[in-house]
Amino acid sequence: MQSTDTKSVFGRFLKFWRGVHGVSQEALAGRLGSSPRHISRLENGSSRASEAMVLDIARVLSLGKRDLNHLLIAAGFAPNEEPVDFNAPELKWLRKAMTMHLRTLDPYPASVVDGSANILMVNRGWVNFYGNLLDADGLASLSNFYDFLFAQAVVDDAAGDWADTLSAILMSIQQSALLTGDANAEKALARLQAYPSVPADWRQRAAHTEPMASFRVAINIAGEMKRFFSVGTMAGALGPSAFASQPHLSIITLYPEDESYDFSSLGGAELSHPLLFY
Repeated sequence: MQSTDTKSVFGRFLKFWRGVHGVSQEALAGRLGSSPRHISRLENGSSRASEAMVLDIARVLSLGKRDLNHLLIAAGFAPNEEPVDFNAPELKWLRKAMTMHLRTLDPYPASVVDGSANILMVNRGWVNFYGNLLDADGLASLSNFYDFLFAQAVVDDAAGDWADTLSAILMSIQQSALLTGDANAEKALARLQAYPSVPADWRQRAAHTEPMASFRVAINIAGEMKRFFSVGTMAGALGPSAFASQPHLSIITLYPEDESYDFSSLGGAELSHPLLFY
C-alpha cells in the first residue's frame, strides 16, 4: 500500500521547493502566518491547500510563473495564465528561430499558430499552396487555422474523416473552457460550432475519439479532392504536459497522403504575405 505522502502530489511539490530554497517547515509556517503542523499536513496529504494558500506559498518562496502554475495544478486548481505577446521585442529570438524552422519545411505548407490557432507566421510553401485555394484578399485575411478547416470541411464526407477531426478540435476547446473558464475559448467554441460542417453529434463522436495533434484532411484542389496529413508539433517550453507555458505555439505542416504529389506543380501564386518573413 502506498503511503499518504506518495499520494499527495502537492505535498511532493511543496517539499521539493522548500528544499530548493532551504526553508524548513517551521520557517515557511512563520512566513505564512500558519503553523508547522499545518505545513506538515499539507506535505503528507492529510490537509488540502486552498487556492489562496497556494498563491501565498508561491509568493513567499518567490516562485516564477511556470512553477506557480505547476503548484496550482498539483493542488487541484486551474493554472493562472497571462497572455504573452509573440511580437514583443524580448521574443525576437523566438521569432527568428521559428522563421528558420519554417524555411526548412519548404515546399510543404507550414505555419506557426498560437493556442487559439491564430496564424502568426507562414512559410513560402504555405503561401504557394493556399494562394491557389484563395484569392489575394482571402489569403491575406486568413488568420485562424481552425476557421479555415471548418470552412473547407466537406459536410457529407463519406470517409468520416472530417466529422471526427472537427469533433476532436471542438472537444479540445470545450475542455479548455471547462478547465480555465476562459471567455475566449467559449467564444471560439460558439463560433466554430456555427459552421454547417459540424456534425450534430460532435460531443458523442469526440467522446470516442482520442485527441491527436495530427489528422487527415481532404481539400478540393482544382475540382479534385486531395487528402493530406495535417501534422502539429509543439514549440513551447519544457515542463509537464499538464501545463505548457505561454506563448502556446505549434507548427502545423501539411503533407500529401500521395507521396508523388508535387506542391511546386501548383505555381502561379505570388509568394508574398504579411506573415511571410523571409
